[in-house]
Amino acid sequence: MKLRHSLLAGALGSALVLTVAGAAQTSTHGVAISHIDASVNPGDDFFHYANGTWIKQTEIPADRGSVNVFSLLDNISSKRTSGIIEDVAKSNPAAGSEARKIADLYNSYMDEKAIEDAGLKPVEAQLASIQKIKDKRELAKALGETLRLDVDALNNTNFHTQNLFGLWVAPGFHDTSRYAAYLLQGGLALPDRQYYLSDSKHMQEVREAYLKHVSTVLKLAGYDNPDARAKAIFDLEHAIAEKHSSLAENDDIHKADNTWTAADFAKNAPGLDWREYFRGAGLEKQKSFIVWQPSAFTGESALVASTSLDTWKDWLAYHLLEQYSGVLPKAFADERFAFFGQTLTGTPQQRPRWQRGVGVVSGVLGDAVGKIYAQRYFTPEEKAQVQAMVANIIEAFRQRIDALDWMNPATKAEAKAKLSTLYVGIGYTDKWDDYSGLQIKAGDIVGNLERASLFEYHTWVKRIGAPSDKKAWTMTPQTVNAVNLPLQNAIDFPAAILQPPFYDPEAPAAVNYGAIGAIMGHEISHTFDTEGSTFDSKGALRNWWTPEDLKHFEGATKKLAEQYDTYHPFPDVAVNGEQTLAENIADVAGIAASYDAFHASLKGQPAPEKDGLTGDQQFFLAFGQNYAMVVREASLRRQVAVDSHSPGEYRASTVRNIDAWYKAFNIEAGRKLYLTPEERVRIW
Repeated sequence: MKLRHSLLAGALGSALVLTVAGAAQTSTHGVAISHIDASVNPGDDFFHYANGTWIKQTEIPADRGSVNVFSLLDNISSKRTSGIIEDVAKSNPAAGSEARKIADLYNSYMDEKAIEDAGLKPVEAQLASIQKIKDKRELAKALGETLRLDVDALNNTNFHTQNLFGLWVAPGFHDTSRYAAYLLQGGLALPDRQYYLSDSKHMQEVREAYLKHVSTVLKLAGYDNPDARAKAIFDLEHAIAEKHSSLAENDDIHKADNTWTAADFAKNAPGLDWREYFRGAGLEKQKSFIVWQPSAFTGESALVASTSLDTWKDWLAYHLLEQYSGVLPKAFADERFAFFGQTLTGTPQQRPRWQRGVGVVSGVLGDAVGKIYAQRYFTPEEKAQVQAMVANIIEAFRQRIDALDWMNPATKAEAKAKLSTLYVGIGYTDKWDDYSGLQIKAGDIVGNLERASLFEYHTWVKRIGAPSDKKAWTMTPQTVNAVNLPLQNAIDFPAAILQPPFYDPEAPAAVNYGAIGAIMGHEISHTFDTEGSTFDSKGALRNWWTPEDLKHFEGATKKLAEQYDTYHPFPDVAVNGEQTLAENIADVAGIAASYDAFHASLKGQPAPEKDGLTGDQQFFLAFGQNYAMVVREASLRRQVAVDSHSPGEYRASTVRNIDAWYKAFNIEAGRKLYLTPEERVRIW
């Protein structure tokens, strides 16, 4: 729920032989030679050179939209977490303990018979409450009651909420010592405004399928005239989408820096009874908010006034059913997957229920499970080794800043101050969440999820205005990911990503620096991307650049955006260089810093060769194999439309901006990836 750049979008691959569908994992402790397709010239297509054989041999499991190291390591983490949950359940834990809550939550999710027997009873009271709304004043209060912490201001894959608006509690833009309340646009069930507004054939087909889906959900719930109601709901969401800011626009932090007092809402966004809305949200005493997309708030508020009360009530009912469909009778769960799984991502079948249950427990009681996970699967020795590696890459980044010939000394000093105060979390948090106030009941999965959502919401609402915690984590140890938190000037690497193939103590330094090192460099580099560079060493939004330095930086980043605009996953679809710019900057700068750290680690000695590969070749191949993936067309189209990360193929192509890559593989002019030295993007 915090301002962050996460590394992954399901686009990681393997520097290790990992076979699919539960088969054995075979470690090579180095570059996966068997993945390489030597028939491909690395200068024409480095992605398929590094991964081509693996891609040809890999089938996507029926319950996945893609296969990559992220999904494969997530399977490992899920099985470990499942084992923890099973062990906890067998221990007959004491009532009220965290262990009992883990067991009761998981068992309530897995009890399909009880869910079928309950039917719609668990949500009947909420549906009835919606139907009793008699005017726009009561509607405003009801809309406020749906407000939750379900948005992420910079991790664009979770930027919008199905509720009308979303709350995010994080350090303030200008006073990072205290938590502030941010409000963000919402109201859409589809992944992004493009799904409602794009004229492409694919998006038109998705909209037709979505309309049928909404009608089916309403029909399953017993509503009359489901087709007409569904059309009204869709038209409302289409109107909301027209008011939304785009993903690229949302990345402009200065446009998000808008403080509204409680009185400003009625003036700036008339149409919604804001007094009742905030009363419903329990925020009636909050004096001010940071409004991320003012135009969306103005537009959505006007729609509350102009759209019929009946349509808004149907919209609320549909979104409630959608929210809980995974824990309602099978017909609802199957219908949700048919659209959001099969249509949107092209995935033929759902993941096993136990795996979905593990996800639910990790989402609700993540730290309770994480304590055990960290103890079992991440040793203090591993933590110390990874900390040393991160320190080497930070030092390499510091030296790169010193060597910049275009940057003013004053700007350099500010940049190095950010590195000096950067907090790096390794493995797990130092302060675990306390779940003593969360009630989990056996056999009440809908109630458990509702109470958990409210518990998290109220926990963070109470923190608004309180001192912020620079070391607060946003991820659990069992999460296969990494994250940068600009407002905290912090980065975190959960334990689950710190394992082979990304980090292998038995692998050569070249491979570790090319794999996990590039990931570390990526997260460190977010401190200086188009968004991170707008925050100072304390995490505050402040321009610390000289005009000349900023002009140079913006020119270099524009050049990188234009480079990625040329990539076409499909003839009718191109990567959006502006939408993916921050992540692309982090990839370019991250691999450069990690490469320097790798050579510094050699202390003047040549890197050992392995499998006929030089150290530099191992480094770049490990990086390229990070992004190996096979993906279904629908999933890839969705990623390009809504994700801030470029597809893996183009992330692997980042090497074309690194001089050492050309020398390592003897890349000459005329090759498809070749860039002249002047064309190569150099930022940090």
